[in-house]
Amino acid sequence: MKKFSVVIAGGGSTFTPGIVLMLLENLERFPIRKLKFYDNDGERQDIIAKACEILLKERAPEIEFKSTTDPEEAFTDVDFVMAHIRVGKYAMRELDEKIPLKYNVVGQETCGPGGIAYGMRSIGGILELIDYMEKYSPNAWMLNYSNPAAIVAEATRKLRPYSKILNICDMPIGIEGHMAKIAGLSSRKDMIVRYYGLNHFGWWSSITDKEGNDLMPKIKEHVFKYGYNVDVEEYQHVDASWSDTFAKAKDVLAVDPTHLPNTYLKYYLFPDYVVEHSNKEYTRANEVMDGREKFVFGECKKVIEQGNTKGVALHIDEHASYIVDLARAIAYNTKERMLLIVENKGAIVNFDPTAMVEIPCLVGSNGPEPLSIGEIPRFQKGLMEQQVAVEKLVVEAWEEGSYQKLWQALTLSKTVPSAKVAKEILDDLIEANKGYWPVLK
Repeated sequence: MKKFSVVIAGGGSTFTPGIVLMLLENLERFPIRKLKFYDNDGERQDIIAKACEILLKERAPEIEFKSTTDPEEAFTDVDFVMAHIRVGKYAMRELDEKIPLKYNVVGQETCGPGGIAYGMRSIGGILELIDYMEKYSPNAWMLNYSNPAAIVAEATRKLRPYSKILNICDMPIGIEGHMAKIAGLSSRKDMIVRYYGLNHFGWWSSITDKEGNDLMPKIKEHVFKYGYNVDVEEYQHVDASWSDTFAKAKDVLAVDPTHLPNTYLKYYLFPDYVVEHSNKEYTRANEVMDGREKFVFGECKKVIEQGNTKGVALHIDEHASYIVDLARAIAYNTKERMLLIVENKGAIVNFDPTAMVEIPCLVGSNGPEPLSIGEIPRFQKGLMEQQVAVEKLVVEAWEEGSYQKLWQALTLSKTVPSAKVAKEILDDLIEANKGYWPVLK
């Protein structure tokens, strides 16, 4: 059985140990000969890497391990690039969230002005990784779950149209875990779903079990009462802010009871509620820095100090398994049905063929084969057309260095009340993102 070489781009991420643990748990399904970490912040990566090196020596000493800040060393002789970078790290995320909130506008990592700001930082970073991969390992595939996935996916479609990159997101996977619990199933893999939309902007139109029994009525009944809140054991999405997000799904569902919504739709349909329930001094970024960030780095330092992983609480993240499934689908041509962000090309008949949509695909060694969705309802189509225009304008603004187009993107966002407010937020974001964004004229 062929063994694969993998580089994790964003080796200093708090999600990296979870990815490594998942890869180790799946070595029989997806054997690895070499694992590399790449990050442009060597100091941050070093802590995660030293802990993971000890972990690997304990569990799979045969795997060659390397941690580097040198692109040639990182990207030479690799089969898969697993990319989860955060340009500007959590310090910039904090500004993405707090600047819009100054103007009583949604301050969120991937939605509204914060997502646009983050997207403007992420585009260059992802294109750089693609270029390294194509230069040093032209046959490799990139599995990209860097946010904001919608803007990044549009940028790769437009600016690197022939690159071997698959853009994915873990949020529908997390929600489906809750749905499976509601339906009384042991795993989300026991469900067959039909889902469509944009990233962080979609709906489930059908959910059945493997025998074809309709699970939508049971799941909807629960969501109308409790949202997606259920008693599940997970390590992500457990803070109070997530509980509120899962609960708010009941109000989002009420707007269109025929389709089960992605939780992120609350930011677009109830922005006033979101702002009202936001702490302008202590946002989600602060929660993550004080929670997950301190926990993961603390546990990694403990591993390094004691020289082993005994008593350490590092754990697999729920989205990590999806990445292994995706790598296996490409490596072994499994044709597994998975949600991916792909160019529409008629899959949604009554929607822009160039839009990057999130829909089920069959994944094999040649990449994804999108499944036909057919026509979508007017309500969803209208929302999606507005949002896809925002995403396309952001990418055009980045490519052209256009202040005008970025102002238009912010004005068009459903989270922003007026062109005046959009301009005020934009000017603040430009100041905060000096050195990260292209110069806008």
